[in-house]
Amino acid sequence: MPNALKQIAQHKLIPVVVIDAEEYALPLADALVAGGLPIAEITFRTDAAEGAIRALAKRGDLLVGAGTVLTLEQADRAIDAGAAFVVAPGTNRQVVEHCMERNIPITPGVATPTDIELALSLGLDTLKFFPAQALGGVPMLKAISGPYRQVRFVPTGGITLDNMLDYLAMPHVLACGGSWLAARDKLANNQFDTIQHTVAAAVKRLATHS
Repeated sequence: MPNALKQIAQHKLIPVVVIDAEEYALPLADALVAGGLPIAEITFRTDAAEGAIRALAKRGDLLVGAGTVLTLEQADRAIDAGAAFVVAPGTNRQVVEHCMERNIPITPGVATPTDIELALSLGLDTLKFFPAQALGGVPMLKAISGPYRQVRFVPTGGITLDNMLDYLAMPHVLACGGSWLAARDKLANNQFDTIQHTVAAAVKRLATHS
C-alpha cells in the first residue's frame, strides 16, 4: 500500500474541502492539525484549489491530496502542486493510468460492480464509493463489496458524525471522506475555531469507539 494510503488508513477520516480562496488554506491547516486530523482532500471545484494544495504541501505537517480530478491537466496541476494522493468521482481510465505513471496513488469513484471491475483491471484495489448515502449507504456497500473481498473502499458523500462509525465498522472500509469536517461556509466565514472543534469531536468519537 502506498504511504499516503497508509496514512489515510491510520486517520480513518478525510476532510473533503471546497476552498474558495487560497488565503483560507493555512488557517484551515492549523484547524485540522489542532483538531487532531492532519489531512485534507482539496477538491478541484474552485480556482483556488491548486494554490491551496501548494500552500498546504509546503507545510510538512499534514497530508494533502486533490479531489474531483477529472482530467489529465488537473491531475498534473495537482501533482505538480504537491498533492500526495488523487481522488476522482468516477473511474476514468486515462486519468488513472496517468496518475499511476506519475507514481501518485489515485482513488477513483465507483458505484457499480462494473465500475469496480474496471478499476481492478487497471490494477487498483482502493476505491471511492460515491455518492455513498445516495447509493444506499451501508447496506448497499455491504452488498456490492461481497464479491470483491480484495477491495478497500473509501465511502464519501453524505457521511456525517452520526453515520461514520457504521461505515468504519465494515472491515473493507479503509476510511471515510466527509465535507462536514471543514464545511465550505465555515471557511468563507473564517470560522476556523468551529472547524477545529468539529474535527476534534470526530477524532474523539473515533477514539472512543476504536
